Amino acid sequence: MVVLGHWLMAAPFLAEGEPRLAHMLDLEPWTHWLTWALQVMPIFFIVGGFSNAISWQKALERGHSYAHWLDSRFRRLVVPVLPLLAAWALLGLAAISGGVAAATLRIGSQVALVPTWFLSVYLIVILAVPWTFRLWLKLGLASFAVLALAAVLADVGAFGGGPGWLRWLNYAFVWAAVHQLGYAWQAGRLGGWRLPVLAASGLAALFALVLYGPYPVSMVGVPGEEISNSLPPTIALLALGMFQGGLLLTFESPFRRWLEGRRAWAATVLVNANIMTLFLWHSTVLVLAIGALMQLGGPGLGLVPGTGIWWLARVPWVLALGVLLIPFLIIFGRFERPGARSGSPPGTGRLLVGSACFCAGIGLLALEGVGGGALGLRAGVLALPFVGAAFGQVLARSQGA
Repeated sequence: MVVLGHWLMAAPFLAEGEPRLAHMLDLEPWTHWLTWALQVMPIFFIVGGFSNAISWQKALERGHSYAHWLDSRFRRLVVPVLPLLAAWALLGLAAISGGVAAATLRIGSQVALVPTWFLSVYLIVILAVPWTFRLWLKLGLASFAVLALAAVLADVGAFGGGPGWLRWLNYAFVWAAVHQLGYAWQAGRLGGWRLPVLAASGLAALFALVLYGPYPVSMVGVPGEEISNSLPPTIALLALGMFQGGLLLTFESPFRRWLEGRRAWAATVLVNANIMTLFLWHSTVLVLAIGALMQLGGPGLGLVPGTGIWWLARVPWVLALGVLLIPFLIIFGRFERPGARSGSPPGTGRLLVGSACFCAGIGLLALEGVGGGALGLRAGVLALPFVGAAFGQVLARSQGA
């Protein structure tokens, strides 16, 4: 859904013979409602909560330290990102030497790297697992309510005349709250009547917030809009997570029965084997494809975005991008499986410093891209994730590497 959303919302076209790049959310306001289905980051965090609950409990049972547990999670998230950042450092240098405008490089690289914001926030949520899981054991579902209430207070304070920085606290409160739903799912506490209640209350809250509150309909940022529901996250996004989680888990049993089929399970395993590569590189493929078309004068971009024929043309557009993505999956998919570390993991302090550097670096790149700085490239920001990887010793020799 993430890939489909990004590929559908991009709207390159020709205007008076000149190639232009537009965004469907900006051109067609009705598409804002589509983001209620296409913005699926809440589901990532719910599934993450389920997964982290299992892995953390197993670590405790085996007597593993926090550093040992964090090391494996850190490596799985960090290693696949490094080739992408290295590629964009080289692309940035090539663009600068080729005379590409700084603004073009900034926008193109920002579009390509924007998916990495999720990894930055998700790693921060992972760092807090020992404490959020302890909160879950102590309060159960009330732990979700506590974090949700904190998110509400942050938004009320910010939108009610308080300091704007309060909204940024919801990167922690909103996503940690959604993550708690994953704990509840793993513990079997989200069955029966709770699921339709969760979905219905989330949907009702979502409608109320966008119809009567200050929140926009779109669940992702829209160019030119003053308020974004995702940068930083708002309680509208929290309500979306409640709705999506409750709705999907209501159908968990039929989904499980469907996955018992050999073909469905084989397809799931195939996609999941390359899921990080798919997630990280799909926007780069989009940017490179649009850049190539524009350099060639815009062949195939003569359709007016938003028209019926334009929407029909999205079918071959998505298929073509999918074909272009295949070589990237083949080349870079290997980085998803870094292997188990052969020696002792680095200490907790090194992992925390490494995580801080990595999160800061990819967060800044997702916001502004690689372009800028004295030499046209934000070398210091680009270096931060690699510094974080060095602190975490992610490239140390490992079993199976």
